[in-house]
Amino acid sequence: MIHRYQKNGLNFVLDVNSGAVHVLDDVSYAVSGLADETMGETCPQQVVDALGRFEADAVREAWGELYALKKNGQLFAEDDYIDVSRYVPVGAPVKALCLHVAHDCNLRCKYCFASTGDFGQGRKIMPPEVAERAIDFVVSRSGARHNIEIDFFGGEPLMAWDTVVRAVDYARSIEQKHNKKFRFTITTNGVLLDEDKRRYINENMDNVVLSLDGRPAVNDEFRKTVSGAGSYDVIVPKFKALVDERDPEKDYYARGTFTSHNLDFAEDVTHIADAGFDRLSVEPVTADPGCGYDLTEDDLPKIEAEYDRLTEIMLERRKAGKPFSFFHFMVDLDQGPCVVKRLRGCGAGYEYVAVTPDGDIYPCHQFVGKEEFRQGSVLDGSFDMDIAQKFAGMNIYSRPKCQKCWAKFYCSGGCSAANYNMNGDMNDSYDLGCEMERKRLECAIYLKAAEKICAD
Repeated sequence: MIHRYQKNGLNFVLDVNSGAVHVLDDVSYAVSGLADETMGETCPQQVVDALGRFEADAVREAWGELYALKKNGQLFAEDDYIDVSRYVPVGAPVKALCLHVAHDCNLRCKYCFASTGDFGQGRKIMPPEVAERAIDFVVSRSGARHNIEIDFFGGEPLMAWDTVVRAVDYARSIEQKHNKKFRFTITTNGVLLDEDKRRYINENMDNVVLSLDGRPAVNDEFRKTVSGAGSYDVIVPKFKALVDERDPEKDYYARGTFTSHNLDFAEDVTHIADAGFDRLSVEPVTADPGCGYDLTEDDLPKIEAEYDRLTEIMLERRKAGKPFSFFHFMVDLDQGPCVVKRLRGCGAGYEYVAVTPDGDIYPCHQFVGKEEFRQGSVLDGSFDMDIAQKFAGMNIYSRPKCQKCWAKFYCSGGCSAANYNMNGDMNDSYDLGCEMERKRLECAIYLKAAEKICAD
């Protein structure tokens, strides 16, 4: 299977199964549209005739070059992952926790998937003892794995600051005993981010996610305080101080959401970059149909055009010496993700789980509150392996829509939670999300090629 597309004068052919990306001249691109898996060494006369606008010798030469790529496994490569059972883990170690230290929030964001912070379970804070039991749980379930990820999440984690600090201290205290290394991430809306918390986060958190939607009016339309006031002027100076003080070697990114109210979201991306945050993402909202700010198929042309515009902005910024990274355009085309990652995706439900303030275990933060997905409790060490195996068994071959999709090895079948929330079936891919992912991938490939051309 191949995917062909053109963008700004460049001709791309992506070989789906090998992952090889080719930038072709006009003749070779035209020839690629008439070739398939059965192509042989000799160019058929009907191909030469069909491409009469080109010199016959040029067509035959292009055919030969494409055939050489095919022989090298870089064009029309066979799918050698069909026996996916080889990659379905049995009893996989749990290697990452999303600790919901706060089912409460000091903002009331309209689009919040977590029911403005409490996940429909009532507002509560995780006791430090529950966080410690969660860490014991992941240590006991991680097997021989050395590196373990802990994400502090909410709600708003800074509302449970004592629990965050206690959890970090406890994890560090048992690292050597169990031969583990913990890596911490915290997500915050910034309202409670004072100097002491900034210093602690920069010293102890390997990654920080800063919630910011973009321009003041865009941010404040949805991200309001309990009193109904906007949050932009409160949080941006605090975020800027954190980033300015942060070790450049440590990760962070500003993370926003766009809705049907700001389909010109490239403006929000550039606003965030200009505000001093050069690592960022602005994600499409997943919302109930008809809520008034949800994204629909009718919005897709504008969304795709905006991703195109964003690629050009990023190229211009790079030329001007003011580059920034955009999460959805960060694709490794040199080596790419490992086989398991390409087939299965994020690992929710078996390698990665979420823990609520009450100690309940769910496959990820987006499944919290859905009782049918409750996997157990860190308080008694229970863990439903049937649910874990259900998630472990999901992959691009268990999702029918993925079979003919050229982007499947990059998105790994999409988000199970989004599929479930939008379609009621984790294996029924969310169509609008798929369309946006394909567009983002085309833009990412174009950016890589354009940057290389400029460098050469």
